Amino acid sequence: MRHRLEVAAKKGMLADSAMIAHGRGEAYDYLLGERTIPSAHFASQIALQSLQQAEHPVLSVNGNVVALAGDEVLQLAEKLNCPVEVNIFYRTPERMHALLSDLNERKKRLGVEVEILGENPDATIPGLKGPRAKCESRGILQADVLLVPLEDGDRCEALVAMGKTVIVIDLNPLSRSSRRGSITIVDELSRCLENMLSMPMQDLPTSDSYNHSQSLQNALNEIVDGMKYKFSEAKD
Repeated sequence: MRHRLEVAAKKGMLADSAMIAHGRGEAYDYLLGERTIPSAHFASQIALQSLQQAEHPVLSVNGNVVALAGDEVLQLAEKLNCPVEVNIFYRTPERMHALLSDLNERKKRLGVEVEILGENPDATIPGLKGPRAKCESRGILQADVLLVPLEDGDRCEALVAMGKTVIVIDLNPLSRSSRRGSITIVDELSRCLENMLSMPMQDLPTSDSYNHSQSLQNALNEIVDGMKYKFSEAKD
């Protein structure tokens, strides 16, 4: 995964802080045992059901997401028959070109039919300032359900304030995105997307069986247990 980020950085796809953000996630994954915990698996099922039932689902991606799991994102978008929109915090023409080119290359290699948005933003997300607020009206702006892996807290809050169902994938259950999102999957990105790709589209649990606060608490409990286990190992 680190090598994928190194390659993406050389292509100009990432912000300078990309590796720092990834390292923070790795630390949480280590405490989770580098596995999908039960509450994350259940949240993934809820998320897939919500995306499947949405009128206008959209998968929103930033540089780290494309670098770490671009193939899986495109495969999930094809499974859901929905677009992918590139939406980045530090938006520059050079980064956008690099990300869109990478996704289109992946699309051709995988042989998937997925619409990729973000090149021509014609709308803004209310409550945000500057280039990071830019989006496409037929993508993020009209979406009723959004998957936003590794999203920043400000934009997550702004999207929720618009009345959208916001599905977050984040290894830190204490982050603002995790807490403010509608559905949060506390899991490593590629592992989570692979799980969702392997899930059947029928007989999934519905959102009324999902308790957001309890799901985050379950993840915290797993982290605390992981810390106790690592500490006992060190003492032995």
